[in-house]
Amino acid sequence: MSWLTNFVRPKIRKLVQKTDVPENLWDKCPACGQMIFHRELNANQRVCPHCGHHMRIDVKTRLELLFDDGKYERVETPKVLLDPLKFKDRKRYTDRLRDAQAKTEEQDAIVVAYGSMNGADAVVAAFNFDFMGGSMGMAVGEGLVAAAELAVARKAGLVAVPASGGARMQEGILSLMQMPRSVIAVDQVKEAGLPFIVLLTDPTTGGVSASFAMLGDIQIAEPGAQIGFAGARVIEETIREKLPEGFQRAEYLLDHGIIDLVLPRKELREQIGRLISLLTKRDEAA
Repeated sequence: MSWLTNFVRPKIRKLVQKTDVPENLWDKCPACGQMIFHRELNANQRVCPHCGHHMRIDVKTRLELLFDDGKYERVETPKVLLDPLKFKDRKRYTDRLRDAQAKTEEQDAIVVAYGSMNGADAVVAAFNFDFMGGSMGMAVGEGLVAAAELAVARKAGLVAVPASGGARMQEGILSLMQMPRSVIAVDQVKEAGLPFIVLLTDPTTGGVSASFAMLGDIQIAEPGAQIGFAGARVIEETIREKLPEGFQRAEYLLDHGIIDLVLPRKELREQIGRLISLLTKRDEAA
C-alpha cells in the first residue's frame, strides 16, 4: 500500500495535472489575429510586428515614449468637486470615481507633464483612457488649463494627446463647459506665440474632438486611430447611407485634409520635438 501511495499515485498526478502557465505571456493582435509574445510586443511599443496595427497604450507608457529618455516632471493639477451634481444611476458617481482611481492609480483622466522632446521643451497633457474612458469632466478641464498656463510660463510647446469617448455624463452641463474652457486655454498658448500640437490617438471622439482636439497648429494621428464626433452607426442611421470604407480612421482624415500627418509611434518623439523647435525658432526670428 505504501508503494502505491508514495510512488504510483504521485506519478499519475504529475501526468494529469495542469502546468501553471501565466495567462499574459501572449497578446492577440485585434487586426490580423496573430499571437505575439508580450516581450516582443512591448519592445515594439505595442505595435503589431506582423501588420503594424497600433494597440492602445497606458498613459504612463505614452509619456515615457514621448519624452527624451522617458524622463519627465509630473505637474499637479487643481482639485475639483468630486460629485457636484450628486449623480447616481446604477452606481453612485463617487463610487465610480473611487473604482477608477483604484484601477489606474490616477486622480482623473488627464496627466500633465513637463520635459523635453528631441531636445525641445514641451508640456504634454495626455488622456488616460483607462480612467472612465478618458471622459472629460471638470478635472480634465482644469488639467488642460493648467497645462496651457505652464506652457506659457515655461515658453514651451503644448502637446495634447487625447484618448477619450467625450464629455463625462455624470457631470452634465459642467462637463460640457470644459469644451469652451479648453478652447480658451489653447488660445492663450497661441497668443503667446507658442506652438500647440495635437496627437490624436485611438479613440478621439465626442466633445473632445469637438473642442481643443481639432485646434492644433499641426494635427498628427497614430495609424488607424478612430477620430470623429458621433459614432459611425449613429451617422449611418441619421443620413440613411452607407459610410465609406475606413471612415473616421486616421488615414481617411489625412486623405480628406482634416489632419496633417499620420506617424508611426516610433517616430512621434523625434518628429513632434522637431516641429516644436522649428515653430519656436520661427516665432523668435519674427
